[in-house]
Amino acid sequence: MKVAHNFNAGPCVLPKPVIESTIEALRNFDNTGVGVLEISHRTPGWERIMTETEQLWRDLLNISDDYAVILSGGGASTQFYHAAANLLKTKASYVETGLWAKKAAKEAKTFGEVVIAASSEDKNYSYIPKGYTIPKDADYLHITTNNTIYGTELHIDIDSPIPLVADMSSDIMSRPIDVNKYALIYGGAQKNVGPAGVAFVIVRKDLLGKTGRTLPTMVDYRTYIDNDPKNNSMYNTPPVISIFVMHETLQWIKKMGGVEAMHRLNLEKSTLLYNEIDRNKLFVGTANKEDRSIMNVCFVMNEAYKDKEVEFLEFATAQGMVGIKGHRSVGGFRASIYNACPLESVKALVACMQEFEKKVG
Repeated sequence: MKVAHNFNAGPCVLPKPVIESTIEALRNFDNTGVGVLEISHRTPGWERIMTETEQLWRDLLNISDDYAVILSGGGASTQFYHAAANLLKTKASYVETGLWAKKAAKEAKTFGEVVIAASSEDKNYSYIPKGYTIPKDADYLHITTNNTIYGTELHIDIDSPIPLVADMSSDIMSRPIDVNKYALIYGGAQKNVGPAGVAFVIVRKDLLGKTGRTLPTMVDYRTYIDNDPKNNSMYNTPPVISIFVMHETLQWIKKMGGVEAMHRLNLEKSTLLYNEIDRNKLFVGTANKEDRSIMNVCFVMNEAYKDKEVEFLEFATAQGMVGIKGHRSVGGFRASIYNACPLESVKALVACMQEFEKKVG
C-alpha cells in the first residue's frame, strides 16, 4: 500500500496510537464487553473519562480553578454565538483576520453592537493587524489566533485592557499559552485535539451571568458548570466518541512532553517547509513572513510557473500527498501540519517539491 501523508485542514491527521486505542474501545470499552459507541454516559467508566479529559486540559495548559472547562457538542461556529450570548452586554470589538473571524463578528451582531478594531481584508488576510486601538468601552475583544485558510497566525498572547476572547480552533495545544490573559478560549476539536463533533470552551467563571438576558438552557455556559459535578458537560448526552478520541489525543500530547514539546516539533516542521518554499524557484508563500502560521502553510506557484499548478497537484497526489490543494480563497496549495502530522510527512513533501523542480527545470 502506498504511504499517505495527510495534510488535510480538518478533520485531519490523528496520532496513530490514538487511532489504535479508539479501535479497541469501539470493541470493548473499559473492559465492559461493550463498545464506547454503545456505552451509557452515566457509567463509572465514562464519568472517569470526562473527569480525566478535563484534568488533562488543566494540566497541559495550566488552567486554574477560576476557569471552567466545558466540552460541548458542535464546533467553533456554534461557539460564535454562544460566546457573544454569554459575554456581550452592549458592544464587542472584533479583529478580522479571515473568513472565520468575519463569521464570528456576524453572529455577535445578534446580541449587540460590533465594532471592527482592525482587519487585514485589504490584502486578502495575508497578515495579522498590529498597532490597532482596542476600544475600552467594549465588553470584550475577539481574536482568531490562527487562520487556516490564509496561513497566518498570532504567535503571542496579546495584552488587552478589556476581556480577551479567542477562537483557537486550529492552534490550541500547538504552543504554550497564558490562559490567564484570556476571558474565554474556544474552538472545534478537529485540528489538534480530536475529531469533529465536540467543541472546547475555557471560560472565566466570574464573567458569566452578567449580560442581563435570559438564555436558552444549552446556550448558557452556566448550564455546563453549575450542576452536580457528575453533570459537568453532561447536562445532555455528550458526543461520546468525539470526547473519547479527545481524551486519547490529550494523553498522547502529555506523553510526548506536553505543549512545549509540540511547539518545538511544530517549529521544526514549519521551518523546514517554509525554507523550501523560499528556496524553490517554483513556489512562493502567500502570508507575511512574520505572520506565517506554523499550523497551515499556504503557498502558490511562482508567477512564471503558474501553468504548472495542476501538474504539481497531480504529481504530489501521485506521491502520496493528501489534502494539499489550497482553499479557493487563496488558491495554490496548503499543507496543514498540526501536532499529529509527523516530521517524516513534511520531509516527504519537501522532497516532492524538490523532485518536481528538477522535473520542470
